[in-house]
Amino acid sequence: MKERQFMVIGAGRFGSALATTLYQLGHEVVVIDKDEAAIEAIMNQVTHTAIVDGTDEDTLRKLGCSNFDAVVVAIGDNLEANILATVAAKSAGATRVISKGVSLLAARVLDRVGADEVVRPEHDMGVRLARQLATPSIVDAFKLGENHGVVEIEAEQALCGRLAELRLPNRFGVQVIAVNRGGNLEISPRADFELKRGDRIVMIGSNDAITRLREYLSK
Repeated sequence: MKERQFMVIGAGRFGSALATTLYQLGHEVVVIDKDEAAIEAIMNQVTHTAIVDGTDEDTLRKLGCSNFDAVVVAIGDNLEANILATVAAKSAGATRVISKGVSLLAARVLDRVGADEVVRPEHDMGVRLARQLATPSIVDAFKLGENHGVVEIEAEQALCGRLAELRLPNRFGVQVIAVNRGGNLEISPRADFELKRGDRIVMIGSNDAITRLREYLSK
């Protein structure tokens, strides 16, 4: 896997979890925050840290903000600081800025001031959990861009049988890309592959297609 470079502005719970996980996955991660205690708590778990003001454009430029694959503004609890940091990062030349928004209003404002992507962790996790509770057979799901997603489903009776007979692309618009059976992974299974109860099926499709599949499985 190619090593990538990330800057995380804000060393709170979200920023720290994001930064340390990226570092554990083998990437270079620089974390900045004005709070010395927050930086000290994470300094040995990432590549570099700095006790600086992430809302200052000149500071971000000196840190080479434009050289990172992505800059994540993880301040979240202070909308003004989040907006300023987002604007500063874009002005300093960041090619991709991802900002944390705590509300729909915050997300809209951050989008307006130049954030390339806005995430709402608590909202997104709530939606994800609700969907899993409503459809227990769905193990995991995540978005793939704005209009598509990937979903992992544990096969029950409704999804058992040969793929050719189930006709999932025709019925729902989803495509099976992998099947995990007891730890054995079948990539791009053929039409004559037979799904069995307990298989973990990974599918890709448009958001509308995945919604149709969810509704079918919820019945």
